[in-house]
Amino acid sequence: MALVNISLLAAATDASYFTHLSPQAANTTEPAISLRSYHPDFYNVIGHGAKARKVWDLPWEAFHEAGIYNRRDNSLYITSNYKSLDDNINVTVVSLDSEDYPYKSTQFPNLAMANGGTSYYPPGANHSQTPPMQVYCDEGDFEHYSQLLAVDPNTNKSKPLLTNFLGRNFSSLNDVRQHPQTGDLWFTDADYGYFQHFRSEPTQPKQVYRFEPSTGIVQVVADGFVQPNGLEFSPDLKTLYVSDTGAQQFKKVLTQPATIYSYDVIDKKRLANRRTFAWADAGFPDGVHCDTRGNVWASCGDGVHIWNSHGILLGKIFVGEMSNNLAFAPGKVFVFANSRLWVVENIKAQGREVCRDFGVGC
Repeated sequence: MALVNISLLAAATDASYFTHLSPQAANTTEPAISLRSYHPDFYNVIGHGAKARKVWDLPWEAFHEAGIYNRRDNSLYITSNYKSLDDNINVTVVSLDSEDYPYKSTQFPNLAMANGGTSYYPPGANHSQTPPMQVYCDEGDFEHYSQLLAVDPNTNKSKPLLTNFLGRNFSSLNDVRQHPQTGDLWFTDADYGYFQHFRSEPTQPKQVYRFEPSTGIVQVVADGFVQPNGLEFSPDLKTLYVSDTGAQQFKKVLTQPATIYSYDVIDKKRLANRRTFAWADAGFPDGVHCDTRGNVWASCGDGVHIWNSHGILLGKIFVGEMSNNLAFAPGKVFVFANSRLWVVENIKAQGREVCRDFGVGC
């Protein structure tokens, strides 16, 4: 693993600066992981003792989205990428019991085309304990509505939470977060199922929603996106970050958004004051997460980009290929790159949800 210090002053006047930095594994054309520092504060986030490596390299795209922790089996649940209508999207279960991180594949009942997801406390659950369930964005297919589906991975039971907006079908629900105080589910609806030819043409705008599982109330809280995708709360819950991956549609459209927007969260129920938080220089920001210090981590076209709360790029976990999401565990972060799974261990940063999900102090 290489640790690279980036000179932004040198890059400012040399457009070819970054082309000389791409690492490769020895004696191969495959990408190799490196940690790239764009700002001195990067080391306060990643740490000087961080170690990065490739965990798995598979012939199929097992490591795509979600990355939800289940404490009972000490495993991460990662959704695979879409292959065909003949094969529902699998859930890849990666065990954290061993540094080899063994995996297996499973499917949950009534979960057809799983994408993003998060841990889930149903109404009335004891929030002093670790989350008892998971909720997935099911993109749906030609026969099933797109939906929010609650899953108990320990009993293999599932329950639909939301299948429509007041009678109107969603397009392709993409990612979801549960507000840790209100229990509301905030989620994005894009139309990648249509682009991947397993959903019909969209019939409503691409928007961000808030849903109350206890009452059934559902409302639009933000619109004006090309493709709303990942979303995440700041640690103080005062800001919501939403990525727009409009640069990827039927083909790459480089003049469309590859942008993270930030909003003020008003009264824990509404959004206001949309502004541009960051723009990805490589690919587009897909899954978005925060650490406990308020830094924003997003999977992009060459790995994971890390910005501080002011939108300044601190550094990258560079893998040289598209990453769709990431997942924190205590002292480490996993990077999902479809057929490959990477890990950076012994990091200083702690994911926003790690304290709750893993039941550890932060």
